[in-house]
Amino acid sequence: MEGLVRCSANYVPLSPISFLERSASVYRDRTSIVYGSTVKYTWKETRDRCVKLASALTQLGISRGDVVAVLAPNVPATYELHFSIPMAGAVICPLNTRYDSTMVSILLKHSEAKIIFVDYQLYEVARAALDDLILTSNTKTKQPPLLVLIPESDTPSNPATSKTISFCSGNYLEYESLIGTGQLDFEIRRPNDEWDPISLNYTSGTTSTRPKEVVYNHRGAYLNSLATILLTGMGQMPVYLWTVPMFHCNGWCLAWGVAAQGGTNVCLRDVSAQVIFDSIALHKVTNMGGAPTILNMIANAPPSIRKPLPFKVGVITGGAAPPPEVLFKVEELGFIVTHAYGMTETYGAGTICTWKPEWDSLPPHERAKLKSRHGLQHLIMEEVDIKDPVTMKSVPADAKTIGEAMFRGNTVMSGYFKDLKATEEAFKGGWFRTGDLGVKHPDGYIEIKDRSNDNIISGGENVSTIEVESVLFSHPSILEAAVVGKPDDHLGEIPCAFVKLKEGQDADAQDVIKYCQDRMPLYMVPPTVIFDDLPKTSTGKTQKYVLREKAKAMESLTKMNNNV
Repeated sequence: MEGLVRCSANYVPLSPISFLERSASVYRDRTSIVYGSTVKYTWKETRDRCVKLASALTQLGISRGDVVAVLAPNVPATYELHFSIPMAGAVICPLNTRYDSTMVSILLKHSEAKIIFVDYQLYEVARAALDDLILTSNTKTKQPPLLVLIPESDTPSNPATSKTISFCSGNYLEYESLIGTGQLDFEIRRPNDEWDPISLNYTSGTTSTRPKEVVYNHRGAYLNSLATILLTGMGQMPVYLWTVPMFHCNGWCLAWGVAAQGGTNVCLRDVSAQVIFDSIALHKVTNMGGAPTILNMIANAPPSIRKPLPFKVGVITGGAAPPPEVLFKVEELGFIVTHAYGMTETYGAGTICTWKPEWDSLPPHERAKLKSRHGLQHLIMEEVDIKDPVTMKSVPADAKTIGEAMFRGNTVMSGYFKDLKATEEAFKGGWFRTGDLGVKHPDGYIEIKDRSNDNIISGGENVSTIEVESVLFSHPSILEAAVVGKPDDHLGEIPCAFVKLKEGQDADAQDVIKYCQDRMPLYMVPPTVIFDDLPKTSTGKTQKYVLREKAKAMESLTKMNNNV
């Protein structure tokens, strides 16, 4: 068509930076951040602090495309850095706070981070990582990342932040002092292109000890921030409780999304049932999120720490399907649970189990079963499907045929940093391959049954660990449960259950096995039940690869004893 033109008037690269700029005007005097008893900022103040910090970063030599790492919990500085680093044209790299110094050193080297912001409680980890980075470096020309120490904002006089710190990689800067060096009239470096990287996120999944290197772009971050607002049901000026780590998919992109609605960020250093109920009561929280572990924490909170909710609180959960018993308890307490599904490679949530009014009249267990499905793509994701990974054909919508969950859309990662081979493999066939196994129901809603390497094939039968875990969770004495495959000479592998009992409850293996036998086909029943604490990632996911190694070790020990 004639007369059409693309110019600066009708094309501005999408970026979540704009959310903060708008909120600083529309919600300028509204509370943006609350932390502890002493920290409280408005959106105008937050914008000013982020601009000055961006300015200070450029004065330190940060250029477009440089990586700046962050090793900190959900404190105000972590939130501010999600804006100030992109405002400097750089790429934020939020690191898992549970990484040890060796892993931090490896990721700093891989990311080529120029600066690392470190919370004072994690200083020793960072110090050891930087020392290791220097000692193992093959080149003496590369400088290690400059360390910027984040003090405890809620305790200005905390002696832990004022002691003299030295290490072989040099001195450090202090966070608030660095902000003070920045200029308020700094010209924000918006992306030249929507596809410019905004975040480098290392995964912390359940299947491997080696994190993948996921790159987000400004366009995807902008779009998925809006998508997450929609699927969480966030209205204008929400109060969001930070129970999802900001290092995990940038807090499911809500590190940026809350700003779009002029909401209040209630920052938390540590998460517990007590803190959740106290924060909701004190700040009138409207929304929060978390893995099923968080829901389990709420559901099993003792009556002494529960507080009546001021109103219904929206909770978005992802990962494994919440067990029905947990859903019942959480919703009885006044929470509204929305189930989503996604992964780091999809900027967090990629689907939502949209609730339909006609399901309200169904019996409780039927409602819970429907809510535990993973639904369909959210409004911004283009497509989700369950496909045969070989033929790439969609599986029948019969709720039985197993296939691989796959995505297409603008909120799929740009790729794996420095790993073209892994990127091409993940995008093979024109879809992003999740590695998750699932089925498609007649209404089109998908349901994830297992990770491809979590699925157990026992004597030729497919055993969904998620289904077995759901039954285990319904046991009145069980607090947590995880099922993995255990090697077996006759059947190939058999289910092995790891469970943790509720405080004050008692049950033995035979009791648990009998409970399962009464509720599922015999080939799905775990003949081995281990009572133990379940290893978790910092995002609340059970580390099944650890449990699989335990199960293998048990099998090896059994064979050795039998041969003696």
